[in-house]
Parts: sequence; structure tokens; C-alpha cells
Amino acid sequence: MRALTPDDPGAIGGHRLLARLGAGGMGVVYLARTPGGALVALKVIRAEHAADPDFRARFRREVTAAGRLRGRWLVPVVAADAEAREPWLATEFVPGPTLTETVDGHGPWPQPAVLRLGAYLARTLADVHRAGLVHRDVKPGNVLLTLDGPRLIDFGIARASGATALTASDVVIGSPGYLAPEQAGTGSGEVGPPADVFALGCVLAYAASALRPFGTGNPAAVIFRTVHEAPDLSGVPEGALRGWVERCLRKPPEDRPTATGLAAALESAGQEPDRASGTGDGAPAAAAGGADTVVDPASWLPPAVVRIVAERSARALDIPAPRRDDAPSDSPPSGPPTRRRFLAVGVAGVVAAGGGLLAYGLGRGGTSGASSPPVHTLGLHADLSGPGKDTGRAHERAARLAVDRHNARDDAGFRLALDVADDGGTREGAARAARRFADDAAVRAVLGPTTATGARAAAGVYRTARLGAVLVNIDGAGVPQPAAGTADTLCVTRAPEELLAAPFLHYLSDERPVHRTAVVRDEGREAWDFTLALDDNPPNDGIVTVHDTDDGITAAVAAALAQRAEAVIYAGESPDRAAQCARALAVADFAGPRGGTWRTMTPAFLKAAGITAGGWLCAAPFSDPAAPREFAAAYRGTYDAAPPRWAPEAYDAVGLIAAAIARLKRTATDETVDRGALVQELFRGETYRGVAKDLTFARDQTHQLELGESLFLYQARGDTFAFLGPYDEVRRA
Repeated sequence: MRALTPDDPGAIGGHRLLARLGAGGMGVVYLARTPGGALVALKVIRAEHAADPDFRARFRREVTAAGRLRGRWLVPVVAADAEAREPWLATEFVPGPTLTETVDGHGPWPQPAVLRLGAYLARTLADVHRAGLVHRDVKPGNVLLTLDGPRLIDFGIARASGATALTASDVVIGSPGYLAPEQAGTGSGEVGPPADVFALGCVLAYAASALRPFGTGNPAAVIFRTVHEAPDLSGVPEGALRGWVERCLRKPPEDRPTATGLAAALESAGQEPDRASGTGDGAPAAAAGGADTVVDPASWLPPAVVRIVAERSARALDIPAPRRDDAPSDSPPSGPPTRRRFLAVGVAGVVAAGGGLLAYGLGRGGTSGASSPPVHTLGLHADLSGPGKDTGRAHERAARLAVDRHNARDDAGFRLALDVADDGGTREGAARAARRFADDAAVRAVLGPTTATGARAAAGVYRTARLGAVLVNIDGAGVPQPAAGTADTLCVTRAPEELLAAPFLHYLSDERPVHRTAVVRDEGREAWDFTLALDDNPPNDGIVTVHDTDDGITAAVAAALAQRAEAVIYAGESPDRAAQCARALAVADFAGPRGGTWRTMTPAFLKAAGITAGGWLCAAPFSDPAAPREFAAAYRGTYDAAPPRWAPEAYDAVGLIAAAIARLKRTATDETVDRGALVQELFRGETYRGVAKDLTFARDQTHQLELGESLFLYQARGDTFAFLGPYDEVRRA
């Protein structure tokens, strides 16, 4: 909860507002008290959205749909006004966390608990379907957890079976990763109750494994996999649960169980001793039962989740006092979000510079004349002892250098301290590190995590604590979206992996134009996403042919050349297989452009490819660590080593946070820096001039990093990879 701002009304529809629960592009959610004294969550829609007739019709439908529903684990509507200038809807207040928060923060649930969760949710969907409705957006973020069972929320896109859609025919409604195949196809036929059962299967697979069965990344790629590929259930334990999840995820809707049948099956499975869980105690779980069944939280919630639910319920009583000063509001900009072309080659003009950490002075200065300047602590969340320890150590060294340089400035106005947490590259370690920083009120923001596993485990913790986490080498793919009403506090400072096709698009269109580009597609979802991006945006508006490696790299290369390829790109993560591709092209005397992504940019590739590596292009999301000469000299002088990959970017991350703190302190009335305000300031819109690149974030609620100089090209030359520069500045190499 956050305090009310001076701009918030005192009451809406006779409900006294107490605090803010969240704000987003659609509107604001308040904690309010009814005239009778009950607590409710009151959602207010912004007037600019309500002015859209289709949007208002959708809101009326949500009110009508939710008002028709009756069920123990549904959140009832207690009041609404769909005709107000700013329409609003009040529902019973549920102080529990979302399923997303608990899985991200504490890992997969044990199988008995997932069976219980599935039985509750299936019974809830059965109630929805009996009312003649289809929810159409069943996902972990729409499942709230309480001690007496889950609650299914957000009926904003629910509609009656057979009803006419209010959206355009080319719009996919729902959340990729939890869409049924029939729901994922635009302009498809009727979406009925089986779509909700399919989504529930995805939810249960996620709860049991902490992985989405159709992966993450580019939404279009996720939808493609949902429609055409089998789900990945390798993380779901063998047993009754997995069997029923498989049935839920069958492609034909008629082959899936009904919600009623699924509820009965999961209840029965939950009452049997769970051999797959390995508990060995043979204790049966309590049945989901009907509306009068008393639920023992210890029998269905994992112990760690019981603690979270209890803590969240206790915090609901701690209502913050209304804020009547000029502190910045957490409301987003009032303008509607902009829509971006998927692969943007150009970038909008840069706004005025915001002043960097160095600006750009790396020389040491004297200490400040202030007697005791305030100290603001930054957390470094990194893998320092696991498989990603080299990258983690690069972050730590660069961050310490940045903190030292900041504290040496005469005009700093405040000092920085660095608190380091090693997560060991594990989900459990990342969750512990995140909770440690979240619970430490002195920590203003976090640099990291430095692994994808760590980011997935920590995201929910940091969002709940309103603690900004600046991701340097992780693009955020695979990190679940924030729960409804929860602000995103992840600040991603690198280009998404899926946009690594952009450098090749530019190079093969403007510098070495080709008409026929071939992609040798290896295994892995990143390879599929890369291929999809290039196929959607053919270089030089030409033709892209795709050649899978089922019969080997050499056969795929031969097939590409047989179709008169003028450029060949290897889409995959294996340096050794990339070297095979380079050798096969050399044997065929291919002289056109060739390359891959930064995953192949390793000494192992150069060694395996030998002389055939020459000219191999690599698209990368990081700059040359030696390019900023003053930074490189300072790093070398401090650590007696050349700066590694990601070091300049980690250095800039500290500077980005320090610049945001400095801007806040110019308008602050005391020495404190509020975490939530600092997160907003990170995205404020000013360009931060870093040593590696400039950082500018979108001014809409997405806070996406503008591409600018965030994608780079390298080329193999001799025993190294030469830095060619930002991709849109590279000339023919």
C-alpha cells in the first residue's frame, strides 16, 4: 500500500479512500472503506480510456460478468458505477499475494499443494462456466492466495459463450503463455470453457515447475509454440498431476476435461498418498469439497507461502497516512501508450542530457566539505560463486569502481555504499538475496541480478518491496509480468535478445545489401526467436530462407547454398556448431556475409573455426569494454586487468542510480530517498550519458529501453573479435 497523494479524491461513490494499492496505464486501484465499514479494492478507470465507447462497453461487461458470479473462491463485486465519467468497480479486498509472487520468490510448489490449488481453481472455473461465462485470462497473476483458498480475479475480458467480441478481428485477447490454441489464433472461432481449462493447465505446470510450458520471449513466438508445438513439462514431477496437466494442454478443445471433471480428478488425486513427491508419509490431503468445507491452510499452502499470506494480511492493517505534500505521485503519465515497430532500426531524437556519474571526469577529487553527507546504500545482487561468477565478478568490480569515483567527487552531495549478496547462481540463493535487500530499509536500489534464474526468482520480491533492480546483462525475458496493480521495478538497460536480428537487418540492407538471406537454425528457443524476427523483417525487403539442423550443420549449409543464399546467419548458441557452419561455408567457397549472435563470440569458436573464422560477424548487446579509454585505464589501474564484458555497463548502472538520487534530492525536503520515487526517477525520461552507451527509457508505462546505441557489431579478425561499433553506425566491413 502507498499513501494517497494530494491529487487523489477523498471518496468515490460513498467509499472513503484509505490508500493506493497500485496504479497503471488504465487507472488506479485504491483501498477503500464502504459506508458499512468493510474494506474493498476500488478500481477507477482513467477518463481518457472511458471516453472510448468500446472500452466502456468492455468495462460494463466486466461489471455485469462479475456481478453474475457466485462461488466460494471468486471475489464478489460489492458496488460499481459503469456510467461515471471515470467508471469504477469495488470488489471485496483480498490482501493475499499472487501465485506469481510466491513461485518467483520461493520456487515451485510441492505436488500435493499444486493438486489442491488445481482442485480449487477448477471448481471455481466450473462455477464460472455454469454462469455461461468464459474467463479467458486465467494466469498466475490473476490468482490471489489466502489462508482459506485461492481467489480468481480480473474478469475484464470475460464474456458469455457465443457472444460477439468487442475487439478488432486481428487482436489476440489474453496473455501469451496462457492462451489456448483456439484463443491464440486471431479471427478464430468461438472461445469456450475448454480455453479456461487449457490456461489452468499452464498455471498448474508453472506452479509445479516455475516454468511456462510454452516458454517465454517474443509473444508471437510463444503463441506459435502454443499452437504448433508440444508443451515442455520436463519440470513437472511424474505422477497424477502431470497426467492431468497433459490432458488440459491437448490441442483440440474437445479432448480436454471439463472444469467439473478436472476438479473431481484433482481432488481424488490429492487424497491419495503422493509417491512422486517423495514425502513418504502417506498422509492424504484434505478434499477441496464444497462451499461449506473448512480449509486448513497448513494442508494446502506450502509453509513459506503461509508465512507470506499471513504477513500480507497483517500489513493490510497498517494503512499509511494520506500524503498532503508535494511528493511525486506514482501515477503514470496520462497520455496513452505508444506502439512500436517490433524491429526498429531508427530511434527517436534524444532528449536533453541528464548529467552522468562522471560527466565525464574520472580523476579523483578531494572530499566534500560537508561534515557528514548522507549515505545511500546500493545492493549488488550477483552470482559470484556459481556458473556465472565471471560476469558477476565483472559487475562487482565495476560497481566498486563507480562507487569509489562517485565518493571522490567534491560536488557529489551524498555518498554511496555497496552491499554485496552472492546468490550462487541458484533460484533459492537469489530469493534469499532478494529478501535480504528488500528487508533492509537502508538499501535504495539494487544492481542485478546477473543471471536469468536470479531475475526470475527475485523479480516478485523486488516488485513487492518497491525496490528498483537495474538489470545490466539480463534482458528480462522469462521474467513474469507484474501482477495487476503492481508497478514494475525492473530497469532493463540492455537490448532484448530477440532484437539481435536488427544489426544484421541494417548491415545486410544498407552496408552489404543482399536479396536472399539464409538462416541456419539450430536448437533452442532463442534461435527460434531470432529466426522469427529476421523472417518478419527480411533484410533489404528480400527473401529469408530457414534451414534446420536436424540432419547436421553441413547439410543445412548445403541446403542454404542450394537456394542461392547471398548471406548466411547461424542462429544458435553453440560456438562449436557455429565453427562447423563457418568451415562448411569455406569449403563451398562462400564469400558473402556470414555470422551469428554474441553466443558464438568465444575463443572456442576462433580455435575450432581456425582460418575460416575470418570475417565472421557477431551481433551483441554489449559495447567493447576497452572502447571508453578513460574507464578502461581506471579499471586496469585498480585491478591490474583489462575490463571484461559488461563491466562498462555495470559501471553505468551505478551512475544511472546516482543521477536519479541526485535529481530527487534537488526537490527533497529531507535526506531520505523513497524507494518507489527512486524507481520512477530512473525512468523519468532524461537521457543518461554513460561510458558504454546512452540510456533513454520510453515515457509510457512500458519503460522500455530505447535502442539507440544498444546493439553492436563485432567481426572475427585473427585471434580476436574486432569491435565495429553501434550497429547503425557500422560501414561495410
